[in-house]
Amino acid sequence: MLYISYNTQPGWAAMVPMRDLLAEHADLMSAQGAGTLSRIEDAITFAEQLMEVNPEYCNANPQIKNRLAKIKQDNKNYIAHEYFNRDWEPMAFAKMARWLEPAKMDWACSARYADAIESIQLTNEQQALIGNIPNPLFRQSVRDFCENRQFRADYWVKGARRLSGLDKDEMLDGLRVIMGVPRKDVQLKIAGRLGNFDLPSNIYTPLLDALSSYQPIFVSELWQVAKEHGVGRPALNSAIAILASKGVILPAQSDDEISKVAAKTGRLNRFLMSQSRSTTELSYLASPVTGGGIAVSLFHQFFLLATLEGGDDAKTLATFAWRILASQNKCLLKEGKPVSDENENLAELERQAGDFIDTRLPLFRALKII
Repeated sequence: MLYISYNTQPGWAAMVPMRDLLAEHADLMSAQGAGTLSRIEDAITFAEQLMEVNPEYCNANPQIKNRLAKIKQDNKNYIAHEYFNRDWEPMAFAKMARWLEPAKMDWACSARYADAIESIQLTNEQQALIGNIPNPLFRQSVRDFCENRQFRADYWVKGARRLSGLDKDEMLDGLRVIMGVPRKDVQLKIAGRLGNFDLPSNIYTPLLDALSSYQPIFVSELWQVAKEHGVGRPALNSAIAILASKGVILPAQSDDEISKVAAKTGRLNRFLMSQSRSTTELSYLASPVTGGGIAVSLFHQFFLLATLEGGDDAKTLATFAWRILASQNKCLLKEGKPVSDENENLAELERQAGDFIDTRLPLFRALKII
């Protein structure tokens, strides 16, 4: 199996000439010795000057102005990677397929679960058009046009064998999953290209209730819950895909695998959280349960560290976090302005710590982050 994510046509088609111009300006026009971020700023400034003289290119591609505005607001390190790489070529899906032909790799499916839910991504007319195309590769090319897609993430396989419906259900039943977000944060909505859609509570509420123990559970157990509430197998499978696409559920490893790595991930996470006392760049911790990274905000990392030090109430966690911030002459922001009063900082941190203890700490413990 092979996973590839890449910039693709046709969503990038209009922007490619502008990207090339930005990169050329950074290479040729910046002051000698200027750093990467400085060259990026200069290139964007020049592009804005170009907009002001009303070039025909921008008249023919009016979306470019909004793209430039977004680039200006994005993180400059991301911009350096995304727009100013020497080797950068958004390519058509068909070209990627041709590249992989010598390796005998066949396209299997999108790696983004929500792509499989066509009703939230494509109009009825678009679904009908694509559904009448017999070639699976050409279907993907046409779909990219329908969605004006600029990024793809796909799975490719060698020696693909299509599973029967029974085989798929049995393999899915053998998968363990665990909740990845607090139960109270789950909204019964799904976002697609066509907008936001409500999810039926009669299907999702029983499943979420079963998952809210924050313990790994087999899909076969969720199937039993679904049957008890009159939910059919196709609806359950769709719900599993949707919950996974929202990050509500994550795959869980076997107990043996978890036990093998828990001590190591514990040491790793303690090291990362210790480093986060002096940097804001570490925003993920390792879960031996999922075998992957879990997003953990900076203050939550402070609270987790305090918990490891024996703290078990909101005031203790808040005091621990404030001690780290104060040592670096930092403080909280309120309505975009620094909060200078120590008591105000402590009060807000205590409020956040209380919410953390009630909603986040049980989840982090279940994921064995600490």
